Amino acid sequence: MRIDLFGGFRVVLGNTQVPPDSWSRRAPAVLVKMLALAPGHRLRREQVMDAIWPDLDPPAAAANLRKALHSARRILGAETIVSAGDLLFFPADAVAIDVRDYWSLVTAARRSRDLDLYAAAIDTYRGGLLPEDLYEDWAAAPRDELKADWQVLVEEYAGLLETGGDLNGAARAVQRLVTADPLNEDAHAWLMRLYALAGRRDEAQRQYTRLRDLLADELGAEPSAETQRLYEEIRAERTADPALTTDLWERVGDLRVQSGDPAAAVKAFGQVPAGDGRVHRKLAGAWLMLHQPAEAEPHLDRADRLAPDDAERGRLCRLRAELAWERGDLPAARRLAEQAHGIALAHGDADDVAAALEGLAFVSHMQGDWRPGLQQQIERLAGAGLGSRVVRFCDFNHCLSQYQLYGDDFAGDVGDYARQTLAVAERADAVPAQAFAWCLLGESLLLEGRFDEAAACLERSCELYEPLGSRTVALPWLRRAELAACVGDHAEVTVFLKRATAIATVTPMARHAWARLHATAAFAALERGEPELVIRSVRAAQGTAARYGDCPTCSALLNPVGAQAYALVGDVAGARLRAEAAERFVGSFPSAAWRAMADAAAGYAGGSRELLAAAADGFDRAGHTFWAARTRGNAQGTLAP
Repeated sequence: MRIDLFGGFRVVLGNTQVPPDSWSRRAPAVLVKMLALAPGHRLRREQVMDAIWPDLDPPAAAANLRKALHSARRILGAETIVSAGDLLFFPADAVAIDVRDYWSLVTAARRSRDLDLYAAAIDTYRGGLLPEDLYEDWAAAPRDELKADWQVLVEEYAGLLETGGDLNGAARAVQRLVTADPLNEDAHAWLMRLYALAGRRDEAQRQYTRLRDLLADELGAEPSAETQRLYEEIRAERTADPALTTDLWERVGDLRVQSGDPAAAVKAFGQVPAGDGRVHRKLAGAWLMLHQPAEAEPHLDRADRLAPDDAERGRLCRLRAELAWERGDLPAARRLAEQAHGIALAHGDADDVAAALEGLAFVSHMQGDWRPGLQQQIERLAGAGLGSRVVRFCDFNHCLSQYQLYGDDFAGDVGDYARQTLAVAERADAVPAQAFAWCLLGESLLLEGRFDEAAACLERSCELYEPLGSRTVALPWLRRAELAACVGDHAEVTVFLKRATAIATVTPMARHAWARLHATAAFAALERGEPELVIRSVRAAQGTAARYGDCPTCSALLNPVGAQAYALVGDVAGARLRAEAAERFVGSFPSAAWRAMADAAAGYAGGSRELLAAAADGFDRAGHTFWAARTRGNAQGTLAP
């Protein structure tokens, strides 16, 4: 049996399509559609009754469900829908579903960056989910999820085509975004840029006119200043001007760096005519993101010769530090990072100072002295004049601090270190650093299961970060959401996740914020007994990782939680993918806590109580009380619904 849901409902048995008039009654069709959309293609009877007959009492709804089930089996065959106790489901591997095909193609495309897989996934969508059920409540959430993911997927595909030099192909892809959402100004501007780069100046100008008219008619607004500036550059017939070409390709490269795709960034920056020192610096940075120092060094040398001022030389010095640590010369990396920091203080802007401090933090982390290094940097913050940019410095160190919380060599005394760091921050009157220390202390108490103390610390961290504005740090809010999930306060989870989502939307450290946000949302959904929402969070995390880049440490929790959710809905393949991701991670970052996460994920995927028991022991060794108790309970309880 094959079920198609994109572009309209259709069922094929063997080589014969079920006649559309077979579905003249609504309920049997809705039952089949809901099962096709459900994770693992299984639903509890109560879920179906609540969706189709929300106003009926349970006995009447149950009678209607029996009739609908009988009718669906009569149309499709008696064995097509299995009933086991309270569950209704399709037999494993007995049905092909286009939505399931879509998600498989998406996962494969994002892992491989293969253009053909991207194109196949995009084409599978075929105009959206079940257009005939546009106003059905049960279809709203999966429709919105699929539409949002498809739009992100098209953006990723267009970006790959653009940086590969296929400007016309990229334009066709972006045109699909414009067609799907005519008021998406970013898509219109992207299309204008692509037309300009391809020498299609007249089309770029017409695209701007269409955007301007749409915004005026629909919203009573005008294009943003950035879009207007791009239009004026194109209208001034500068498309053949190397300066404009340089500017446009540089923007492409910057976007690819932001999305965590340095290989595409290298291609984009490589399109810029030779002679621009700033672009050589960015090329060097992209090569270093790819861990290829030999490719980066010639660009650093060229950028050095072309550096216009001391501020630019300071930025290059920071990259020289990165080059040194890529080659394993950590003493040289520290010396260069210190030099870059000094130049940034004397000649750079707040971004330069923050970036230099990040470099120093990473060198300290690599040398194993992150703790004293951070405290020294906090003492420097008092007179640095970073303003809200210090948030980026704190966010970067929050990520590094996860190695303290989960690493074998550090975890036992993180609380004491956080208290010492708080004292240093108070002496320096460095308020953001105080917020950092309160959060770290709260995190250590949370993992120890000391929930009341953790709540007070995390609340204080949020209070101190709050005045820094919208681009503050999301982590304490996310840890508060995690704590609320641990104690079953699901209303508070929603409040904290909403606040963190607002931050993640605008923060320059998006890859850290979104990774942990989706992991926390997944955990909260699992604690509420909603594994299907966990799976949505896993898919959403894949989309934001493709857009902003991924942080493996910040998203580590997603692996065991996702594996458990997939196992609960009977999706063995999905559970194994999360277990494999967890195993890859612990292979790069071994520790008792991360090993426990990998064992837990594998235990859920394989239904192994022995692995879950081993995971619980690992959490015990790491001092993670809550996770040890939770995993041990799962090892002793029932692994399947």
